[in-house]
Amino acid sequence: MTAMTAADTFLPGGRRRHRKPRQNGTGTGLRRAVVLAVAVPVASAALAGPSAFAAQKGAGATAGTHGLDAGDQQMAKSLKTRVLDQRLGSNVSGVVLDADSDTTVWGHHAATALMPASNAKLATSTAALTVLGPQHRFTTKVVYGHGTLTLVGGGDRTLTTADLAELAKAAVAGLRAAGRTSVKVTVDDSLFPQPSLAKGWSDGYYPDTVAPVRALVVDGHGVQDTSIDAGKVFAGQLAAGGVTVTGGVTRATARPTDVLVARHKSAPLSDIVRTMLKHSDNNIAETVLRMTALGAARPATFEGGTQVVRQVLSRVYGVSLKNVELYDGSGLSRADRIPAAALAQILELLTQPRYAHTLGSVLDGLPVSGEAGSTLGPEYGRFDDANSKCAVGKVYAKTGTLTGAIALSGLTRGKDGKWKVFSFVENGATAGPDAVKDAMDGLAATVNGCYA
Repeated sequence: MTAMTAADTFLPGGRRRHRKPRQNGTGTGLRRAVVLAVAVPVASAALAGPSAFAAQKGAGATAGTHGLDAGDQQMAKSLKTRVLDQRLGSNVSGVVLDADSDTTVWGHHAATALMPASNAKLATSTAALTVLGPQHRFTTKVVYGHGTLTLVGGGDRTLTTADLAELAKAAVAGLRAAGRTSVKVTVDDSLFPQPSLAKGWSDGYYPDTVAPVRALVVDGHGVQDTSIDAGKVFAGQLAAGGVTVTGGVTRATARPTDVLVARHKSAPLSDIVRTMLKHSDNNIAETVLRMTALGAARPATFEGGTQVVRQVLSRVYGVSLKNVELYDGSGLSRADRIPAAALAQILELLTQPRYAHTLGSVLDGLPVSGEAGSTLGPEYGRFDDANSKCAVGKVYAKTGTLTGAIALSGLTRGKDGKWKVFSFVENGATAGPDAVKDAMDGLAATVNGCYA
């Protein structure tokens, strides 16, 4: 999918909407408002006004079918039955919104706050793009001083060995020009303070599911100390270029007097967010959370990042955060809680043309049902049973999976041709995860209308 301009519709499939765009909803003004929101409430209606569904009574409670057309009535009736599927257990939160008419079609305990798993990445990406901007890039630097090259981490979780090779090449050339054949190597990851592990993370998560969060990493290596690991890769490339590296790689803070030798800039944040959502990359989410905190002039910690996320969602976009608890950016924390109603309100922003420029990569990054290489692909057994396979290619949604928590939130075109926003979250189901996911996919296919 390709994001459209603010003058066009902001939905998959290229269909135009005739909702008049509102002004001053994106860009520098938005980001400035977020920073000011730390101390001063946002006063501008364009920035602080609630999303279309934020104030609707039905979004947080079980909605009736009064005023719905026949198709939506049938959908709501089917969902009322299917949400009770034993595979989903008894602790389920769900809601469906009509993006064209700004109405709630159906709800089931939609205000109940449950573990959202990776659906929390929707909140993280929305805040990051708002504060930093879609074109923001993360910078990794090499500086020199006192016989030492220091690799300085800048929060780029997509840094590769090839990128370090280019930095090393520039460093080797500089050393040769200066007549030096040996050097010490240190790494500076002081951009991110401790702690590197979030509240609610299980010991078994790291370093494979998520690594301790540091400002420097190469090739997404799942190791305990990603900074020292990156420094060793960099030192090896220097040695391959004919420079002797004396001593082991150690951690140090670059001096203000150190001279810039080389720097690498990441791809734009919009590209990084797409990758994060398609593959549900926990490490990218946690790094982006901390960089978002810095962008809003807050400490680059879990607490600083989640505070900014809350401020962006509530003060900029008007999302209701009642009962919402956030302790990380990835949704791995078992202490996180988000109601389906709040997740749907975040996704509803994607249907508003005024947010197209800022939030386009969230929509582009949503996995598509049956899309190989994404978390809704056949390799994950998604949308492949008799009830849901009819919706292959028709559902755009973020997945979420933890032990005891499975979520699916996204958009699909309903049987009436109108776009629907949905969110389903369950906690504590005793059926196997594959069975729960099949049931979830069936709910999404019901919203689409192909599963009647």
